[in-house]
Amino acid sequence: MDQRAIDFAQRLDGKFIGIMGWDQLDALWDRINHSGKAWYLYQVGSELPELPLKGDGLKHALQELDQLLRQEHDYDYCGIVYADDPDHPTLVKVYDPNNLGSSCGSCGYRIPPRWIISLQKPEKIEDEAPTPNNRKRWWARLFG
Repeated sequence: MDQRAIDFAQRLDGKFIGIMGWDQLDALWDRINHSGKAWYLYQVGSELPELPLKGDGLKHALQELDQLLRQEHDYDYCGIVYADDPDHPTLVKVYDPNNLGSSCGSCGYRIPPRWIISLQKPEKIEDEAPTPNNRKRWWARLFG
């Protein structure tokens, strides 16, 4: 494994802070959108992104992801998004509302996030469960 992959894997397993409130999620999206930086969006189980997004493309992708999360995670709190630093994010993990399992691995295996938003180009993440067809279609529609 090359050093870059180790660094990404180590970062992905590093310390993250949960985004508990929907207002906190709004603030996180705002910080990412207004960072002026290009971000990689990766759906685990799909092909790795070749190019990062910024500007209107990034804003649109985050709006679509936000809409999906709010529709399918029908709670008055978020709790399924984690940022390495919510005030100055560089890596964000988003868990699928329909496949939460146990992100800490207490169930005997670790369920990876469904989506990763990163300044660093992500490395492939293995997921033993197949990507549901509805997620494949959603991703294809978003980037098709």
